[in-house]
Amino acid sequence: MQLAIAFVAGVVFALGLAVSGMTNPGRIVGFLDVAGTWDPSLALVMAGAVSAHLAAAQWALRARKPLWAAAFSPIGSSRIDAPLVAGAAFFGVGWGAAGFCPGPALVDLVAPSTSVVAFVISMIAGMGMFHAARRGWPKVRLARVFHRISTQ
Repeated sequence: MQLAIAFVAGVVFALGLAVSGMTNPGRIVGFLDVAGTWDPSLALVMAGAVSAHLAAAQWALRARKPLWAAAFSPIGSSRIDAPLVAGAAFFGVGWGAAGFCPGPALVDLVAPSTSVVAFVISMIAGMGMFHAARRGWPKVRLARVFHRISTQ
């Protein structure tokens, strides 16, 4: 049931992105071009999304439990630390440079262009490098190389 709900939520999100035009990188770049021909459409879409979230959050704060789960999931961390700030900065720079956000880029795979495919491949590669670094892959690999050299 949770998988079906997640799928329906993803489809609704994708349709909202497509209908609002937020899968068009030109809209994102236009929003960020405050000194040129500024496009306020992203701000209007964000205001609508924040309003919808605010209504749902107000309900959730008063509810004893979610509709389709035994309990609310606890928040993992609310700490603002260097990895969070660095990740947000990388995300923002990439979003502004490419005009793509991960969600809209995945929606654009329905009718892919070269730039969308390149972005998604780069995004997946970046996720892979992050997880490899997080698991200590470079350290383990270097340790094996030094061990082989020292035992020869």
